[in-house]
Amino acid sequence: MEQMTYKTFGTCSQFIDIELDGEKIKNVNFIGGCHGNTQGVAALIKGMEVKEAIKRLKGIDCKGKGTSCPDQLAIALEKMITE
Repeated sequence: MEQMTYKTFGTCSQFIDIELDGEKIKNVNFIGGCHGNTQGVAALIKGMEVKEAIKRLKGIDCKGKGTSCPDQLAIALEKMITE
């Protein structure tokens, strides 16, 4: 099992705690941000293959910021599988 706390950039959430079980997402918890939305994203990707989650979430923009909580999650997941 692999775990990471990722410091986000450009979003309301400050950190994302991520736990992987092999190639699947076991648990995600956003610290800060829009609680209902981040809880929803975390629930939807639980059990999903990491690469599929990255494909679905990468590039999502929030209010013209150039990123979003889902995009930051995709960036963190990419970091986890490439390091």
